[in-house]
Amino acid sequence: MMETRLNELEAKMAFAEDLIDTLNQTVVRQQGQIDSLQQQLRLLHQRLQDGLPDEARTPRDEIPPHY
Repeated sequence: MMETRLNELEAKMAFAEDLIDTLNQTVVRQQGQIDSLQQQLRLLHQRLQDGLPDEARTPRDEIPPHY
């Protein structure tokens, strides 16, 4: 009886560890995608700013420094 419970707990723990590893890999992959999208957004914003005449720019067009 005790051995059965121990085996069940070990199986659950192994499953939980595998799930945590899978979730961690997903988070790492998604962070890479977020970083890439942020860089693309910065580049697009810069291209837009480069294409606007100076008098058409407003403070609203500027990206805050935390970007």
